[in-house]
Amino acid sequence: MKHIDFLAIGDIVIDAFIQLNKDQTWIENDNLEHTKELCMAFGSKLPYDQVDEILGVGNSPNAAVSAARLGLNSALMSHVGKDENGKKCLDALEKNNVIIDYMTSEDDKKTNYHYVLRFGAERTILIKHDSFTYDLKKQVSDKSVPSWVYFSSVGEHGLPYHHEIARWVKDNNIKMAFQPGTFQIKLGYKELKDIYEATELFFCNREEAMDILSPVVNLGNDPDMTTLLQEMRKLGPNIVCITDGANGAYAYDGTDGWFMPMYPDPMPPIDRTGAGDSFSSTFTSALIMGKSLDEALRWGPINSMSVVQYVGAQKGLLTTAQLQEYLDDAPTDYVAKKII
Repeated sequence: MKHIDFLAIGDIVIDAFIQLNKDQTWIENDNLEHTKELCMAFGSKLPYDQVDEILGVGNSPNAAVSAARLGLNSALMSHVGKDENGKKCLDALEKNNVIIDYMTSEDDKKTNYHYVLRFGAERTILIKHDSFTYDLKKQVSDKSVPSWVYFSSVGEHGLPYHHEIARWVKDNNIKMAFQPGTFQIKLGYKELKDIYEATELFFCNREEAMDILSPVVNLGNDPDMTTLLQEMRKLGPNIVCITDGANGAYAYDGTDGWFMPMYPDPMPPIDRTGAGDSFSSTFTSALIMGKSLDEALRWGPINSMSVVQYVGAQKGLLTTAQLQEYLDDAPTDYVAKKII
């Protein structure tokens, strides 16, 4: 078996992207408990524009494909059912040069299948995860020890799995990137203290950083990004990267802090699914390839820019040569600026 540069860990799904008809669907902003609501007539038969089925996706599968496309020996540790959808996912991973030796196919389980309701470039996702058996000891038995692990979304029954992963990466001196999913953010820092302390590289957006930090530190009403970076690093990660949408991205390693603007979109985004996955996996891959912190921060936004030009999280992922072309043609102000 090849040495693994990048082992992504997290659930895999099939996404059915349903493009909603704008004549039949609308957005409202009149509910105080929610920023916006996707609305359609109740109890009706509504036409939709098209549907695209995207195989073998999810936070960690997207990251594994991204790393493979950039030239790393990339693998995925995840679960599928022993069904036709599971076979489709495994085939899709192999077609994208992702090593599947760590994959598990389970009897009497259904491969995760999500419905993505697209309205313009935004999406609402209907999710359902089967309760797969997370057994790290069995998954890594007789396998190569990877250089890096990239850990993201798993099912809500997987809390013990987190503690097993934290011990495993520490015991084997594996560097871990952690991009928490919705369930992991809701669990909070205290439940995942060992994961944060075992993390080399941490990713989240500004809103997620505030959700994670608010229960453990007094942030005030409107904390600046420097405060968020420094407080997040106190939780354990060696390097912290926080994105702020169109406002750019920030990274801090305890000594130097950097700001990076977003790479300009060549055209309006078609679908924002996977923008965060592409950024964080590309940033991680750049560090694995020996790039500096500010160089990695230049790489990440380029893959995000490319991904949002396509439906789904993987079609727009770039090779290293393609990414370098964008770097060569970058605007003069596309540079990392030191903030700490």
